[in-house]
Amino acid sequence: MRIPRRYWRNLDWPLILAVLALIAIGLVVIYSASHSQLVAVGLSPFYYVQRQLFALGLGLILAIVIVAIDYRAWKRWTNLLYLANLLLLGGVLVIGKTVFGSQRWVRLGPLSIQPSELAKIALVLVLAKFLEKKENAQSLKGTGQAFLLTLIPMGLILLQPDLGTAAIFVGLFFTMWFVAEANPKHLLITGLTMVIGALGAITLSIKGWVKIIKPYQLTRLLVFLDPYADRNGAGWNIIQSMIAIGSGGFLGKGILNGTQSSLHFLPANHTDFVFSVVAEEFGFLGSLVVLALYAFVIWRGLRIAALSKDFYGTLLATGATSIFFFHLIINVGMTLGIMPVTGLPLPFITAGGSTMLTSLVAVAIVLNVGLRRMKIMF
Repeated sequence: MRIPRRYWRNLDWPLILAVLALIAIGLVVIYSASHSQLVAVGLSPFYYVQRQLFALGLGLILAIVIVAIDYRAWKRWTNLLYLANLLLLGGVLVIGKTVFGSQRWVRLGPLSIQPSELAKIALVLVLAKFLEKKENAQSLKGTGQAFLLTLIPMGLILLQPDLGTAAIFVGLFFTMWFVAEANPKHLLITGLTMVIGALGAITLSIKGWVKIIKPYQLTRLLVFLDPYADRNGAGWNIIQSMIAIGSGGFLGKGILNGTQSSLHFLPANHTDFVFSVVAEEFGFLGSLVVLALYAFVIWRGLRIAALSKDFYGTLLATGATSIFFFHLIINVGMTLGIMPVTGLPLPFITAGGSTMLTSLVAVAIVLNVGLRRMKIMF
């Protein structure tokens, strides 16, 4: 479906430019973070950059297709996409590739796909369709059904195990439920119930009565309270991340000059802890620019959600924008040592094909809603 030229003026170009700026920064940071490690093992210093560019190309093609199709037409495919993603999440537990103790990836030819990333988009689509009817958000029965739609993929993701992505699902559910004009009393009761349940699971795991949370996950959840209690073990990542961020100063050390990164003190420096590299090499000022770009992307997304022609579009844009918000808060909080290490990526900047694809699809959803917000376009 081709977009008529007169519609292009309604495309949110400031949002697109902000996303492109984040992608450009990401490519530079990935190159700098992985350069010394790749050269040390005899690989091209552009190895991860090339993979990121490949994912970017696929993502841009997919984003153009998504923007070209009226978002209201997606409803007929939502249930099928949701079920297909559940099959992928189930399949990854059987034939998935295990990395660092987590079974999250499925190999499809030259690509490694992380179904849990795609599941975020599937959840946004299915919740937007279901909560479009406000009675579903305001009744106990409807709320239970919406929570079940969230709980099934979240449970499969917890089995991988992947606590970070599961936390994103909780955030998406509550955000979209709130926007759908949920009963405040139901919101409060559900939120308190989940907090009590989480604390109960942690307590049972600490006591060793029931192994709901695996030992290494429990360590990650607790070590951020005092990383120096195990400075050479579980606390190492957080300590090195904080050193990297603090050593960057106001203007940073410059590209390829980050000592914590280039000397291999900082682990996962092109993935989980990529923001630490940003802070070390670009300093406080560079970090502020990156955070400002994310804030701008989130603001434009919420603005489009508020201006949407229909409630379905509002829910879609809100859900897609929330993905960026929760990833930003958790990832940056993790690198600063104020949140547990969960392994969540930083959209557009972290090296990873699935993350790039999911992020571009989320942006395309927001752009689609904004593109068709005016009556003249229908």
